[in-house]
Amino acid sequence: MSYTRPGAGLRHRRLPDARLRRPRGTAAHRTHRVDITDRARAALRHVIDQHGAVLLHQSGGHHDSGSPRCLPIRESRIGGEDVLLGSLPWHTELWISGEQYEHLKHAHLTVDVADEPGGGPSDALEDMRFVIRSRLLTDEEAAAQAAGGPPRTGADRLA
Repeated sequence: MSYTRPGAGLRHRRLPDARLRRPRGTAAHRTHRVDITDRARAALRHVIDQHGAVLLHQSGGHHDSGSPRCLPIRESRIGGEDVLLGSLPWHTELWISGEQYEHLKHAHLTVDVADEPGGGPSDALEDMRFVIRSRLLTDEEAAAQAAGGPPRTGADRLA
């Protein structure tokens, strides 16, 4: 796998073949449950250009402000109970804790940028804060989600 230097972006990054293949027994299509606003997309691109590949993680703990943390991939620790809720542009994944998933499993999420910078745990890389807005899944989305099987967890990632 070839990496670009931080600040060079991901446009020349090559993914290994193993990441492109779907594990056996997983559904080919899942309900698209995560979107990103144009403002958050621009902010995410800026963070990636400055720091390299990142992921978003919302722990749901009592110290968490409700905002996902933006973490460099190499410094992130995904636990076995964490759930992959979706993918954003530039191979950025949105992970949430298993506890948080129980509250959000019937929701569609939109990643945005807070109007006020700072103040939350997601300021690890830049003076900005990503926030998550949610709505209930429609009946059609919920049915497709149920048919898609269980979501990927950190335990799957570690296996």
